[in-house]
Amino acid sequence: MIRPPFRTIMATLGLSLSAAAIAAPAPFTNPLLPSGPDPWIAREGQDFYFMSTQGNKLVIRKTRNPGEMHAATPVTVWTPPAHGPNAISVWAPELHRIHGSWFIYYTAAQDGHDDDDHRGIFVLENNGPDPTKGQWTDRGQLKTAHHGIDGTVFEHGGKLYFVYSPYVGPESDLAIAPMENPWTLGSPEVIIARPDKPFEKQGGRQILEGPEFLQGPKGDLFLTYSASACWSDDYALGMLHAAPGSNPLDPKVWQKAPNSVFHKDAANSVYAPGHNGFFTSPDGRENWIVYHANPAANMKCTAARSPRMQRFTFDAAGRPVFGRPVSSKTKLAPPSGMR
Repeated sequence: MIRPPFRTIMATLGLSLSAAAIAAPAPFTNPLLPSGPDPWIAREGQDFYFMSTQGNKLVIRKTRNPGEMHAATPVTVWTPPAHGPNAISVWAPELHRIHGSWFIYYTAAQDGHDDDDHRGIFVLENNGPDPTKGQWTDRGQLKTAHHGIDGTVFEHGGKLYFVYSPYVGPESDLAIAPMENPWTLGSPEVIIARPDKPFEKQGGRQILEGPEFLQGPKGDLFLTYSASACWSDDYALGMLHAAPGSNPLDPKVWQKAPNSVFHKDAANSVYAPGHNGFFTSPDGRENWIVYHANPAANMKCTAARSPRMQRFTFDAAGRPVFGRPVSSKTKLAPPSGMR
């Protein structure tokens, strides 16, 4: 049987095969939005879900093209109660797909007490397939050993782990604990890193925050984190590394990079890059980092921090190579495998 050409079939059906119809998604430039501190992108199939700090609500943008985030409709999925431990300063939301359900982990504080001694991490659950729809159930506050911020979760070896930034004396550290389920911590909770490097003490505070897990291609475990005060232009990413087969709950397995692994680039007009997340392209071939930064010096820690994203790679040893934060003039190809 002789088949007609594909274009003939399309014409017979009255369909156009114009260049515009089959062209790849257009390149994009950073930032993705004018404002969006503490950005997070989760991907499920062809859909990308974006969240960032709003302060007084939790909002999700859903899109098939993260390079056109400005065109995605913001959907408010939760607003805090007027009173209670999670009433104000709603920060750093992360959206995770765990065992078929969606979970949002976010930081908040007690009404009337907007200070470090009244901050904690809270959890919401949605059993539907689309986190911008359906019902969100409040799973309460995680029972951490310390007050703290910036919770994240990851699965390794069939087990769930929780990492956050606890306030320990005058500093912010990184702590890890096993999870009995996505809203209940097990034990032990242990400190795995303290701010003991010069790049972690800029801006007048000793801070490690915004931890994020990254699985290496050779089985290595990585945890990036944001170092120094967010109002410093030298806010940057540090990184912990654990060898394949390590027990994540053993502090001795985590080795800290001696210097920041992603930092300001005055030549590209990118200052205070940090509070990142990771995601992969729809075809699984590319690794991406999303982060916020300021476009000029001395802009401090405000809503002017804008979300950006760019590709990164792994070197021959299996360690991530993030490169330089790209300028707003650099055109970037969108994640591969989009359709």
